[in-house]
Amino acid sequence: RPPIFAGIENSAHFYFVHSYYVVPADDAVVATETEYERPFCSSIWRENLYATQFHPEKSQADGLRVLKNFAEL
Repeated sequence: RPPIFAGIENSAHFYFVHSYYVVPADDAVVATETEYERPFCSSIWRENLYATQFHPEKSQADGLRVLKNFAEL
């Protein structure tokens, strides 16, 4: 599990504002998947690179925790 999600429940909700998503060429970088009509990649992680499809800054307490975890890396 990526360190930016430490202390966050698997069932946490995050804010998505768009309907597109990335399909990584390498499934090994998929950090999280989200189910909405179908499963899709909602974040990626490789070494020191993290990227999310959702907006942590608009995702209440769990989003703030993601940002705090990232800042502490």
